[in-house]
Amino acid sequence: MDMTVTPRVLVIGLDPYRVPGPWDPTPIADGIEVGLDRFREHGVDVGSCLVGLDGSDDVEAVITTALRARPWECVVVGGGVRHDLGLFERVVNLVRRHAPGAAIAFNETPSDTYEAAARWVDLPR
Repeated sequence: MDMTVTPRVLVIGLDPYRVPGPWDPTPIADGIEVGLDRFREHGVDVGSCLVGLDGSDDVEAVITTALRARPWECVVVGGGVRHDLGLFERVVNLVRRHAPGAAIAFNETPSDTYEAAARWVDLPR
C-alpha cells in the first residue's frame, strides 16, 4: 500500500463571470478549468476558491472559509487577484493567518497553475 501523501492545493482567484467590464470571460474560465483538471489528472486534492468583484461576495469571508476547510500544503494565488494591490495584500495576509504552513505560489496563466504549485510542493509529474 502506497503511504505517500499527495499535497493539498488551494487555488484562489477571481470568478471571471463576476468581474465587471466589457470583456469575454469564457477564455479565462476555460483556462481555469484546464489548470484545475491537471491536478485532478494527477490525483492531487485541489480546491478552488473563486471570488467575484461585482459586490456579490464578502471576499475575505469566502477566502477565509476556503482556507479553513482543510490543511493546505500550497495556496496558488491567481493573476487576477494580483492586479489589485489591495486585494492581493488581503489575500496574502489571509493565507498567512489561516494557512501558515502552506507554501504560496503564483501562476502566470490560469492553465499553468499546476506548474506553479509544483515549484513549491512535491506533485506527481
